[in-house]
Amino acid sequence: MLEKFCNSTFWNASLLDSPEADLPICFEQTVLVWIPLGFLWLLAPWQLLHVYRSRTKKSPVTKLYLAKQVLVGFLFILAAIELVLVFTEDSGQATIPAIRYTNPSLYLGTWLLVLLIQYSRRWCVQKDSWFLSLFWILSILCGTFQFQTLIRMLLKGSTSSLAYSCLFFISYAFQILILILSAFSERDGSSENPSVTASFLSRITFSWYDSIVLKGYKRPLTLEDIWDVDEQGKTETLANKFETHMARELLKARRALQKRQQKNTWRDSGARLPGLSKNQSQSQDIIILEEAKKKKKKSGTTEDFPKSWLIKALFKTFYTIILKSFLLKVVYDLLTFLNPQLLKWLIAFANDRDSYVWMGYLCSILFFAVALIQSLCLQYYFELCFMLGVKVRTTIMASVYKKVKYMKKKDQRLKIMNEMLNGIKILKYFAWEPSFRNQVHDIRKKELKNLLQFGQMQSMMMFILYLTPVLVSVTTFSVYVLVDSNNILDAQKAFTSITLFNILRFPLSMFPMVISSVLQATVSTERLEKYLGADDLDTSAIRHDCDVDKVVQFSEASFTWDQDSEATIRDVNLDIMPGQLVAVVGTVGSGKSSLMSAMLGEMEHVHGHISIKGSIAYVPQQSWIQNGTIKDNILFGSEFDKKRYQQVLEACALLQDLEVLPGGDLAEIGEKGINLSGGQKQRISLARATYQNSDIYILDDPLSAVDAHVGKHIFDKVLGPNGLLKGKTRLLVTHSIHFLPQVDEIVVLENGTISEKGSYRALLAKKGLFAKNLKTFNKETGPEGDATVNEDSEEEDDYGLVSSVEEIPEDVASLTMNRENSLRRTLSHRSRSNSRPLKPLKNSLKTRNVNAQKEGEELVKGQKLTKKEFVQTGKVKFSIYLKYLGAVGWYSIFFITLAYVINFVALIGSNLWLSAWTNDSKTYNATNYPASQRDMRVGVYGALGLAQGIFVVTANLWSVHGFAHASNLLHKQLLNSIIRAPMSFFDTTPIGRIVNRFAGDISMVDDTLPTSLRSWILCFLGIISTLVMICMATPVFVIIIIPLGVIYVSVQMFYVATSRQLRRLDSVTRSPLYSFFSETVSGLPVIRAFQHQQRFLKHNEVLIDTNQKCVFSWIISNRWLAVRLELVGNLIIFFSSLMMVIYRDTLSGDIVGFVLSNALNITQTLNWLVRMTSETETNIVAVERITEYINLESEAPWVTDKRPPAGWPSKGEIQFNNYQVRYRPELDLVLKGITCDIKSQEKIGVVGRTGAGKSSLTNCLFRILEAAGGQIIIDGVDIASMGLHDLREKLTIIPQDPILFSGSLRMNLDPFNNYSDEEIWKALELAHLKPFVDSLPLGLSHELAEAGDNLSIGQRQLLCLARALLRKSKILIMDEATAAVDLETDRLIQITIQKEFSHCTTITIAHRLHTIMDSDQVMVLDNGKIVEYGSPEELLEKSGPFYFMAKEAGIERGNSTAL
Repeated sequence: MLEKFCNSTFWNASLLDSPEADLPICFEQTVLVWIPLGFLWLLAPWQLLHVYRSRTKKSPVTKLYLAKQVLVGFLFILAAIELVLVFTEDSGQATIPAIRYTNPSLYLGTWLLVLLIQYSRRWCVQKDSWFLSLFWILSILCGTFQFQTLIRMLLKGSTSSLAYSCLFFISYAFQILILILSAFSERDGSSENPSVTASFLSRITFSWYDSIVLKGYKRPLTLEDIWDVDEQGKTETLANKFETHMARELLKARRALQKRQQKNTWRDSGARLPGLSKNQSQSQDIIILEEAKKKKKKSGTTEDFPKSWLIKALFKTFYTIILKSFLLKVVYDLLTFLNPQLLKWLIAFANDRDSYVWMGYLCSILFFAVALIQSLCLQYYFELCFMLGVKVRTTIMASVYKKVKYMKKKDQRLKIMNEMLNGIKILKYFAWEPSFRNQVHDIRKKELKNLLQFGQMQSMMMFILYLTPVLVSVTTFSVYVLVDSNNILDAQKAFTSITLFNILRFPLSMFPMVISSVLQATVSTERLEKYLGADDLDTSAIRHDCDVDKVVQFSEASFTWDQDSEATIRDVNLDIMPGQLVAVVGTVGSGKSSLMSAMLGEMEHVHGHISIKGSIAYVPQQSWIQNGTIKDNILFGSEFDKKRYQQVLEACALLQDLEVLPGGDLAEIGEKGINLSGGQKQRISLARATYQNSDIYILDDPLSAVDAHVGKHIFDKVLGPNGLLKGKTRLLVTHSIHFLPQVDEIVVLENGTISEKGSYRALLAKKGLFAKNLKTFNKETGPEGDATVNEDSEEEDDYGLVSSVEEIPEDVASLTMNRENSLRRTLSHRSRSNSRPLKPLKNSLKTRNVNAQKEGEELVKGQKLTKKEFVQTGKVKFSIYLKYLGAVGWYSIFFITLAYVINFVALIGSNLWLSAWTNDSKTYNATNYPASQRDMRVGVYGALGLAQGIFVVTANLWSVHGFAHASNLLHKQLLNSIIRAPMSFFDTTPIGRIVNRFAGDISMVDDTLPTSLRSWILCFLGIISTLVMICMATPVFVIIIIPLGVIYVSVQMFYVATSRQLRRLDSVTRSPLYSFFSETVSGLPVIRAFQHQQRFLKHNEVLIDTNQKCVFSWIISNRWLAVRLELVGNLIIFFSSLMMVIYRDTLSGDIVGFVLSNALNITQTLNWLVRMTSETETNIVAVERITEYINLESEAPWVTDKRPPAGWPSKGEIQFNNYQVRYRPELDLVLKGITCDIKSQEKIGVVGRTGAGKSSLTNCLFRILEAAGGQIIIDGVDIASMGLHDLREKLTIIPQDPILFSGSLRMNLDPFNNYSDEEIWKALELAHLKPFVDSLPLGLSHELAEAGDNLSIGQRQLLCLARALLRKSKILIMDEATAAVDLETDRLIQITIQKEFSHCTTITIAHRLHTIMDSDQVMVLDNGKIVEYGSPEELLEKSGPFYFMAKEAGIERGNSTAL
């Protein structure tokens, strides 16, 4: 039929059986024309429908689009001309075949369709269609045959179809031109990311990424250079898509869980005891269930939770990517099995001298084509898989952040590290670093033991799996030749088999990794399912009711912190009316903070409910401050209103702090407010709430951390009847009773219930608990009370803040910078006598613009506290490699390398031996093949195979030990360096950044780096051995290796610069993610109270996307490289097969097989080598980052040769001789020549305004800060001459912030086990904690949560006092720490301190003047100098700074003694 259609032969096999083979012209004009056309017409409707559905805005016409349309237009014209020619030739007789009419007609229709498709792509973001590109490629490939046939005909002189040939050649050239144009991408303004608009050819070769690689080669990349992720990959899009599926799957899993639980209940109830009645058995069930509950609690067994939903939800979210990658891998794997067949064909060609040369060339081309298609499929598959990985990670991270309830089981080592870093100051004060270092070391030892065991297991598996292909080939060949003497092993069989066995090698080497990955994924999935499937905060008991007249109403409300424990808040009934100021008072642990938390929905509901009407603002007891500027913290995402902002700053007494802080309100606050004093943090926290303009203000003891007169100012200006919040509903937890007369109602809490409520007068008249406590306090403090503040409020306004005696902790270097203005504020006697009027706050508001610093201005020195994380650029220094290899051990490195080299020598040997063995088939035939020869061949081949396995396992096991040793060494050095770093390092470095070194970087050195180094050595030696083998067979191949080697190395150099920098950026963009996550977790109650969840979610999405774009870019850079390198590998295969064809007269089949079976391996190995080179270089960055912290400047040695005398200090005399100190070398002095003598057993009170240098004094005594001049002498010994631990162990401090660590209560008091239980109980008794600890089931072994979170702040404070009581040292420093306890406890603490520390020299840094009025001496500091020094009585006689401070605090000469 087709022959009639063409008027010529359709198929003739004899045409192929000649040295110049060709295809029949009919076949070329029908089948080879219709294949591409059929492909286009079949897919076109589907494509046009897809375009119609997903169309976007029509984009403008570009030159590229016009060029393509014009060329297709020409093709249309050419087809029309051909049709016209046919009609003119047609003389009416049937001489012209039908094909001459149908093909041009088909082409006319096709070119019209192509014009339509290209036009329709104007509505797509990606202008180039993948299936059009494939059509052009198919059309050109199929046209090649007709092209060469027509040329041959013309060369033979056949001019009968000259016009038709010319039209075909022009059309063919146009098609090639269009394909070239299709390779270019059309950019439009819709997306920054070129991958979105990249053409098909650009996509499969990753050419769109060239510009980044070039940029990365020229200079180190920055975040700005990397394109943002496209909309489809953005966190928000992915998370929303996932959550839809998650909701459905989780619902199913929860139903399944209910069924499981019901089934278990029935099963338990089914096992009734015989002879029991139904009722008895039911009651028996209840007893059993109760018992089970108790057991569960005791053993802490894992509870049941919704299972097996996460993988399903993820599959449904990303099934398109999974299916695409599956199809690509199937194509790749099918093509892999073509290679052995092609090799078989080529060996047969080499052995058969009569076969035509064109067959060899065709085989070489097919080798190259198969390899090329494989490369493209594999790389696209890899891209999809890696992208899937990142998208899953992104989705999970976003979902976990949304859930944010901390995962219970954090890695133990990192938990301790986190706590150590958070409490580093306490460790330094108490010289406890060795104890915590040992704890970390112990955990690390266990970790490394597991690592070693895992490594050894993996090595044994590798040994077995490495031997498998060798054993299979030895066994196969042995059995083949031994089973039948007629079987002789020839090259065709042997090398085809070897190629097939080699296909096994890669999957087998990956198998152990797959198993461990699956196990890890299972564990992670289970943890994630448990976490994401857990119930959300149940806030159903909190009703937001707009119809009631009461703003807050508690109805029989009972709440608990843990469903398993008793209710903390019990049966509370309380009504709060709009605009009321309600004070909540009670002793430590009476449930005041819990009552506030219950209102915020932070507690577990037992029964009853709370109705709330209006929005809430919350000030927690422990202020939560974000890492950012002061202004950001106060605005907290709200619009900036200058007038209100100024009012809030003034009312919250922040103006003077802003004058001291470098950069004013744009000063950066460190993590957790590290560079602010407790009082400043509390006032910023209060300012944040005040600025928000909410309806209800929940204020959990906001005045605890501020001085009395500052407290009065805040009460008057913010909280009180005339403050900024007047008319708002305010719930104020407070221990300051002097404000109580001004509140509308007082609620007295006792053991979680309301014992009394009413106005101040009503409660006094009632003479209940409240009146009794008040009476006790008044007896203690005399008629004026804690701070019977001077009533002249105007004067308070003028002077009250200037002399704020609140202090900043030492960590704040930044506060002591820039003291130029401080002269203006000095409260010294001179300025008074010069009668320079002090500016009232009101005036200072008018004269000073708070937001002094404009954008773009130079940063004030010290304004920027946290240094930006240092990102190394350029090549990783060779010294870093040497450091790591040195840590592994040079002997180990030598022997490991030697073992690997011997393994590859054995590999070359076994291949050469096999080649010689197959050559036997030419020498002997089946009848005369000697058995001894056969046995020798089998034996030696087997021995060489075994040798490979033995040396691989030796090298692997040795390397496991070597790398574990390196890990251990680096971790030890890092830990030692960190705990010996000076305090200034911790002030300027976010904890997340340090933890990242211990988490990400150490885990890279533990797991990833050893694997990539091992793989690198294997790949490198593998390639060398392959090239050696090819060159041994065909020395000419060296000529080809050199240019290919140059291409290879240059591509690698281009790539590594980019890849390395992208890995660094990935690390750097990950740190803020961790920091933000932990910051959010610690501030959850605040974020939820203010209803700012969405804002934080958005910010988290931005951080994830920033990190994601670095990871995406890194993945693409890997694929970009792999495609180019695989091309080099494919060319090696092509050229080596070409050599076999060209030199076939001098080569035998066994050599061909030997060379090509190795060459086929090289593509994968080359690709893997570059991957491993870049992996090693990017992973060694971890060692670089660890080394950066190992080389930190450290503080003075802990112990030196010069030890202090035994029993030192026996007296406790302290002398300061012209002592000077600064925080960091670039900053001004903080203490400017302090000189004073403190006698034995003297009690010294230190006062001064914020930033005067009070805490700096403490830090100097402990040598947290080292002297810049002068000296401190204790009992005749210069403290600078001894080791830090010798000094710090002999001093005791009660710090302002009560920092505790997770672990037993005993460990928190005595980490070195230096004291007996009796001594510890005695200390607890003196600290008034014995009843509390006695009531705990485990007593001293009671486990504290992280940071002591399961104790109230007051209890933590008392524990710190017990810590001090245990040490019994001669010198006690108190950074006044009684701010968070109730009055009764405060009184008890004062009595304990006076009695127990009577033999000590005591230095008290005062925040409230009444606590130091009974001191022997008072030191008044201002601007780093002592401005007054003397007894309180003497100083009150003079009109100096102390006198004015006392006056503001309401302390007159007459009543000072009463205090």
